Amino acid sequence: MHGHHARLESTSSAQSGRPAAPGSGPARHARHRGFAARLRRRIRAYTAVEFLSTHIPGSSAGHSEECLLLVNVRQVVGQVRYQVCSACDRGVITAVSINKPFRDTGLGTRALSHLRARHPGVTWQSTASAGVEDDLLLRMRIPALPSPPTCPHASALA
Repeated sequence: MHGHHARLESTSSAQSGRPAAPGSGPARHARHRGFAARLRRRIRAYTAVEFLSTHIPGSSAGHSEECLLLVNVRQVVGQVRYQVCSACDRGVITAVSINKPFRDTGLGTRALSHLRARHPGVTWQSTASAGVEDDLLLRMRIPALPSPPTCPHASALA
């Protein structure tokens, strides 16, 4: 019986002396349901989520802030707030928020890629506070700034 002590058996089969019935012991593939749910959310994030751009009037002193809404079946599941100066070709992401079920689906990457495609030639930076989006901004190679950069065009527009 060398090595018998290392075998895993359910307590019911060990006591009765017969092998455990399939499904009565610990699940071998317990992660499968979680994997399938994540896969469904990822597919939904790539097929059903739409991007709507809105203008937020008077939200900052110089440039007005814009918001990219991530909408899934008439429900906002995330947003990216940003400012763009077309004269400087600089953009600043001020906030990124994505609802919890959609966080690990690639939706944030898709949203930031959408911004880059919508504003070609713009150099992006971020002043978003520390949080879930730090990894996203790092992966997308968007440098973090401690404070919003000063734009010479902001004072001319004010």
